[in-house]
Amino acid sequence: MAAPAPPKGAASALFTPLKIGNGRLDLKHRIVLSPCTRNRGVPLVESTPEKLNRIWLPDALIAEYYAQRASEGGLVITEGITPSPEGGAMPGVPGMWLKEQAEGWKLVTEAVHAKGGYIYAQLCHQGRASIPQYSGVPTVSSSATPWSTDEKYAYPPPGLSYSERVMLKNYPPLELSPSHLQQTIADHVSAAKMAMECGFDGVEIHGGNGYLVDQFLNSNVNKRTDGYGGSPEKRGAFAVELCKKVEDVVGEGNVSLKLSPWGIYNDMGDEERFETWSALLRNLKKEVPAVSYVAFVEPRMEELTGNVAFEKSWGKGRPIDLEWARQILGDTPVMSAGGWDGENIWGVVESGRVDLCAFGRWFIANPDMPDRLRSERSLNMYNRAKFYGPTSKREVGYTDYPTWDEAQMKETEEKKA
Repeated sequence: MAAPAPPKGAASALFTPLKIGNGRLDLKHRIVLSPCTRNRGVPLVESTPEKLNRIWLPDALIAEYYAQRASEGGLVITEGITPSPEGGAMPGVPGMWLKEQAEGWKLVTEAVHAKGGYIYAQLCHQGRASIPQYSGVPTVSSSATPWSTDEKYAYPPPGLSYSERVMLKNYPPLELSPSHLQQTIADHVSAAKMAMECGFDGVEIHGGNGYLVDQFLNSNVNKRTDGYGGSPEKRGAFAVELCKKVEDVVGEGNVSLKLSPWGIYNDMGDEERFETWSALLRNLKKEVPAVSYVAFVEPRMEELTGNVAFEKSWGKGRPIDLEWARQILGDTPVMSAGGWDGENIWGVVESGRVDLCAFGRWFIANPDMPDRLRSERSLNMYNRAKFYGPTSKREVGYTDYPTWDEAQMKETEEKKA
């Protein structure tokens, strides 16, 4: 006998409340705007051949973008915010270390709160997944391990054309010395403190997708032999220490962590994935027991099927699911970014697999995503070509996607014309 179909629309557990932030935030539903790099920041100064702008700011347009996707009791997470110039300086990515940046982010938090929503600031240091031409300083990582592939940086060096993009392996990172490592943590702490002063409801540390924290977790990059490398437990020490020190300034329950334990993006590959991420979660629960939530990037299975190195690192035959994480995390809310859409989302929360479901591409194209799912309405298709800036028409593919009501009104007007 076939299992009954899961409830859809307003009857779904997606629309049940959940407390996060140590019980401080009352979410009205489980649909989250996933952190999405959009490269829509504005430059602090005009770039010239003699002096390149390396600092990007949020502004009223970015505030509008997040406000469009905010809802009563809904959670929005920002794009990855760099905590220092060394953190990446990718074109159009706003940071969090100057008062001018803080002023822009305050516009964002006020706009989201005006809609009754909550917003977390994601802090993301790119580590070796960047090039020095933009940051103005050498790239850094857990170890001085160059890329093993011919991957090119997404943007050409300043003044060059797209066809002249450079390979990341040509810019091997410096290993973070003990003092430099502590300064990097201090940069995150300072950015987190500034974020809370701007009105953010919490801070998410980006520990996945091949960026700096992930570069500590993965043994193909991390070759350290000190307290931050050499074993599964030690490879997770940087992430745990970072979360703990950020919590010390943002308050108990106001820090969260994003992870991609199955990730291969940005040239990642750990030899003991299950052991490494299990140890990380155990130590996180020990040191930061009130962690707001832990978010997981679930894999695209087509990338892993037949990948012998991955199967060995995870454990052949071990299910690729979040049950192991659930067991370790206990009552800590679990968030999943797993390619959710308007069809495969139903029954996910009911299954007990996860507590929160993060949408990226579909939320970009559907600013009223919670309402559309609640009413089982069709979704706008996203335009992948317009995901990333910088561009002269910053609003295109950014704030110009219509809500359901706006689309219906336009259709009615066109029929009258």
